[in-house]
Amino acid sequence: MPLSETFTPERFIEFILNHYILALALVVVTYLLIQELFDSALKKFGFVSPLLAVTKMNNGNTVVIDVREHDEFNKGHIETAVNLPLSKIKDHTGNLDTYKNNQVLIICQDGTRSSTAGKIITKAGLKDVFVITGGMQSWQEDYKLPIKVNRKHKAGA
Repeated sequence: MPLSETFTPERFIEFILNHYILALALVVVTYLLIQELFDSALKKFGFVSPLLAVTKMNNGNTVVIDVREHDEFNKGHIETAVNLPLSKIKDHTGNLDTYKNNQVLIICQDGTRSSTAGKIITKAGLKDVFVITGGMQSWQEDYKLPIKVNRKHKAGA
């Protein structure tokens, strides 16, 4: 039987009607893949590993913005990091103008909040923005890089 006879529009519609869950799943997965493709193409910030972040920090003119909440930040953070919690970042976008001429590295606990902060920070006009992959979790556990702990948390830990 020729291929043109097996795949007619009527048979295609019949298949969709008989297997509507599969058809719906195909549509949803296709939509999510296309959305992810557009999101990654339109991102105006990059991703760096903790080791590459250290290299950028050593080159100077780099600011690290830690978007974790204050209590998380106080338990341990990168030495020169500025704490600007994600929950308050939209209220302080005007303060970000200070860093327009810097490379900006963004970090959170595990890397999930950093991407959201990256979108907000690039919308605020900063150009050279990077998210540290894996966040502080990767910084400490995978790469064993140093952190600064506030004194009151050293005694309680």
